[in-house]
Amino acid sequence: MTNPKPREAGAENQIAALSEAPETGCANEAASILLRVENLSKRFGSVQANDQVSFEVRKGEIHCLLGENGAGKSTMAECLYGTYKPDSGTIYFKGQEIRLTAPRDAINLGIGMVHQHFVLVPPMSVVENIIIGTQKKGLLLRTEEAETKIQGLCDEYGIDLDIHAAIKELSVSQQQWTEILKALYVGVDLLILDEPTAVLTPQEITALFRTVKKMAEHGLSVVLITHKFAEVLEVSDRITVLRKGKLIGTVNTRSINDRELARMMVGRDVIFHVEKEVIEPGDLVLEMEQVTLRNSQKTKKLDHIHLQVRRHEILGLAGVGGNGQRSLYNAIIGVSPLDEGRILLCGENLVKKSVAERMMARLAGIPEDRIKQGLLMDFSVKESLLLGRHNRRPFSRFGWMSKKKIRAFAEQAIADYEIAVQNCDVRTGTLSGGNLQKVILARELSHNPCCVVASQPTRGLDVGAIEYVHRRLLDLRREGAGILLISEDLDELFNLSDRIAVIYKGRIMGEFERSEATRERIGLLMAGISE
Repeated sequence: MTNPKPREAGAENQIAALSEAPETGCANEAASILLRVENLSKRFGSVQANDQVSFEVRKGEIHCLLGENGAGKSTMAECLYGTYKPDSGTIYFKGQEIRLTAPRDAINLGIGMVHQHFVLVPPMSVVENIIIGTQKKGLLLRTEEAETKIQGLCDEYGIDLDIHAAIKELSVSQQQWTEILKALYVGVDLLILDEPTAVLTPQEITALFRTVKKMAEHGLSVVLITHKFAEVLEVSDRITVLRKGKLIGTVNTRSINDRELARMMVGRDVIFHVEKEVIEPGDLVLEMEQVTLRNSQKTKKLDHIHLQVRRHEILGLAGVGGNGQRSLYNAIIGVSPLDEGRILLCGENLVKKSVAERMMARLAGIPEDRIKQGLLMDFSVKESLLLGRHNRRPFSRFGWMSKKKIRAFAEQAIADYEIAVQNCDVRTGTLSGGNLQKVILARELSHNPCCVVASQPTRGLDVGAIEYVHRRLLDLRREGAGILLISEDLDELFNLSDRIAVIYKGRIMGEFERSEATRERIGLLMAGISE
């Protein structure tokens, strides 16, 4: 485990000289360094986001910045990209000290970044989004030469993308490819990927990492920001770990395992496989009978679904993304009206009940899309934690809201779920993706629900938060709640579920007791191959 040491005066001259030296011994090592960060610090008010952080990125290296939500990973990336100005410290790029005042400075130097939330114009095509801002003359975009270059990049890196399609017609993963192509198009030497897998399916993650490795083989350096150990160990060459803004250390990926990384990241041992007590399932809390849902083109999104969830039970729903999981969630919560069938909560038919009425009946929902469906970005964290229950006791009585009780609830939820935020009055939209998910979890699980429908509840969370969520779901199970766990993470499903069902193209392909389920059987059904 090694930490870069502060460089002495005249460092930029030393680095410049070494970069031109023959590639032998120490000179060879210095010449291979593309980016060097020394003692970088950044503070926002009373929050020290980065505290004297130092690390190096080599040419052609996949370097991972690993840490919990709020560890300072994204702040560091934004400092490297010119969005934020460090309070102190030095950044060297290609052997020269650089001072960035805006992202344009970084791009001109050869540093690109793909953010968690994409910056794209939906009505415009892939090509137009890539070249907009790169032309210095004329009002109309000239796409002919650009199309040839962009298609060449797609072919070179194995990116399957219709470059003439409008952004609004693309999937999330295809939009991400567009952002990556924007950086490749201008010829960056360093590409920063901020939580690139947070909204991708396992298959899409595999394709992304295949391309990232090819980029590194072609000499591009990649800084990958994540909190997922499996991804880190699979794709990176070296790992720099941050905790609460401080540098813990930099390690070679081949010399460390997931448990050691977890200890570095959270400062303690982490339980990866939870112990689940044996409990006899109770009465039915959720039942779906012949549920059928069609879209506006009359295509079936759900095809005669029949599922049952009992008290003291977790039913896991496996499936490749896009096979009806979102439609199933929307049908249960009340967002999408059914074409056929019934949904019963503790024997009561929910079909004609509103979303609010279903919440009143103690149905909790954790949506897959936390930004579009789960939260209002302009609300404060305090208000977001109260959504849907603001007019109920103990927060409201006879039309009067209790500011004291609302604040007390919000502060307790922030503490319980370790939401990295300065205070409960901060705007929700300023939170990281993982912390947005924690706000939803805190809101939905803090009110003693009898049934929880959780869609990708740990997507975008770090290992410490995942451990907490899993423990909380098992606590709810023990207390008598029934849980429908919709997840694309087979480890999560096998770890938590009492039974596992598989959905494919809106149909339930099979259902197993956990003891009978194998990855091979589940995998075949996920591919639409019935036994």
